[in-house]
Amino acid sequence: MFLRVSAYPENEMLRQPHSMIRHPDMPRCVFTLLWDSLLARQEIFAYVVNLAGDDAHYWIFARVTPSIDGQGQVVGYCSNRRLPSRPALDQIRPLHADLLAEERRHPRPADAIAASTRLLEDRLRVRGLTCDEFVWSLAGSGVVA
Repeated sequence: MFLRVSAYPENEMLRQPHSMIRHPDMPRCVFTLLWDSLLARQEIFAYVVNLAGDDAHYWIFARVTPSIDGQGQVVGYCSNRRLPSRPALDQIRPLHADLLAEERRHPRPADAIAASTRLLEDRLRVRGLTCDEFVWSLAGSGVVA
């Protein structure tokens, strides 16, 4: 299913980093949040736009979870993806655009990520929501299974 949606042949995807499908319009701060959560051994849910092999794009509602072995060591990550609802995307697209615009104002990647993270935190604070609460409020508007 992933190969069909991503429009890549299997031989081009094998042993490649996930960044291969990173869309240039995906805010870096979302990936920083994702990795910070995973390194803290927490699962994360996020709306992500990916770049397909034919230069098209596709949105996903992702659940990413660290995989932990019997000795308590993280040995990998599992990502489940669903098609997000149109109402959720109607809210997430403008937020991603604002975060990306903030990132583009800063030439250094670290400064860009810090600035867009602050913007995201400010937006969430105004709504009185944590990031998880915000994501789930959007998911509540309907996720297509």
